[in-house]
Amino acid sequence: MISSNDFRTGVTVELDGSVWRVVEFLHVKPGKGSAFVRTKLKNVQTGNTVEKTFRAGETVPQANLEKRTMQYTYKDGDEFVFMDMQTYEETRISGESLGDRINFLKEEMEANVIFWNEKVLEIELPTSVVLEIIDTDPGVKGDTATGGTKPAIVQTGAQVMVPLFISIGENIKVDTRDGSYLGREN
Repeated sequence: MISSNDFRTGVTVELDGSVWRVVEFLHVKPGKGSAFVRTKLKNVQTGNTVEKTFRAGETVPQANLEKRTMQYTYKDGDEFVFMDMQTYEETRISGESLGDRINFLKEEMEANVIFWNEKVLEIELPTSVVLEIIDTDPGVKGDTATGGTKPAIVQTGAQVMVPLFISIGENIKVDTRDGSYLGREN
């Protein structure tokens, strides 16, 4: 159990049979009446957000999440297969539940898989990943001084905006949170 006074951004609680993450919180102490905590909660499974008010000191059950480091091994139809590095057990996760993270998932990549009641809730990829450029327009000499960008397709099939001097076959570092170019990688 966790008190509403202890709410912080990122805390997970169980309400109505599902897991909610605190996105925003505000402790309010009105001049008249008792204090309360106004929160914005995001459902981890569905992505829906709601605003909910709790009395100050009210206790709610904290979600018991388990984080395991797993390695992405291969794709089987629409499912992605991850292997637990400790027990070598395989877990299948649908492409639908992965969402945009599919764009930066490459074989033998390690990721944190978060479980709740032995069900996969979400996947945390590393903040950056090194990917190879497989298709992009050639850079024209003299264009590099303008600081412009061009689209490039990386080995996972994602499109990333890169500087004009980047060419096919180069390895680049990409931010997995927003898909932005971070730099060249040797």
